[in-house]
Amino acid sequence: MEVYGPFRREAMERGIPADQVDRFAEQLRFAIWVGGGDGGEDVVGQSGGLPRLPVDAEWPSERGIPLPFVASLDCAALPKVERLPLPVDGSLLFFLDPENAFDACSRGYDAYAQVRYVPAGTETAVRQLPSGGELPQPYPEYRLYADVVPELPPGLEPDDEDRDDSLMFASDAVQQLVGELTYTDELIALVQDLWPTENGLASLRIGGYTKRIGGSYSPEEQMARASLRARLETEPDLARPERMRWRREEESRLIREWVPLAQFPTEFFCHFGRFLIRFDDLAAGRFDQMRSFPAFTE
Repeated sequence: MEVYGPFRREAMERGIPADQVDRFAEQLRFAIWVGGGDGGEDVVGQSGGLPRLPVDAEWPSERGIPLPFVASLDCAALPKVERLPLPVDGSLLFFLDPENAFDACSRGYDAYAQVRYVPAGTETAVRQLPSGGELPQPYPEYRLYADVVPELPPGLEPDDEDRDDSLMFASDAVQQLVGELTYTDELIALVQDLWPTENGLASLRIGGYTKRIGGSYSPEEQMARASLRARLETEPDLARPERMRWRREEESRLIREWVPLAQFPTEFFCHFGRFLIRFDDLAAGRFDQMRSFPAFTE
């Protein structure tokens, strides 16, 4: 699905200079939102129920605890989106125990979250819940349908009532861009004109940007702060202004290099799932490099 070409052509037809269009487009991403729909649309996956796993695979678990099955996506049926290098076929299955995952994340490590990629042609079967012990409650089962939605980072989001406040949470790259562009409002309006969207609910979102949930740090902020703590172990006398500058630069780098593989509300009270992966790892199919950043919505 070509998106950046039409955006650039229309912007230049409206008289916006090419250099401003290109700089703005670097911040523009497109996400795939999947959720329930009507039967006239193409099915791209399944929410909840029971998963189809390779016939020789066990139900995913962590430390003996079976992980709740969230959803599966048929990669061949998903829209193909520029700059989002998902597999062209096969299936992606998501598993998350949000309560245990949130506790693990608060302690600084990933656990109780898995992504399984099943290559096309793999012999699979519907896997029943494991027997015995505490079993995960199945999510409601329904078919999923997809839509492609443009997303902009904080500081550039459409309908932002107070952009100055949003810029406080924006990356250094966005803050610099807003300060230098003279056609920011026109470019944001063009995104809305070309891809009008309703604020509907999505069961799961792939790509785009991570959002702040509740009062927690974004995943990129969490990673940047962890990197700073590691640096301070060898450079404990690093001046505070340098610490702040370095952390901001690290966060901006992480935003450029990482992308949400899945963001979704869970069936557990106030818990939200976020799986992130590097663009390079996504393109190479290294799903074992995914990191989980669950959040609490209150």
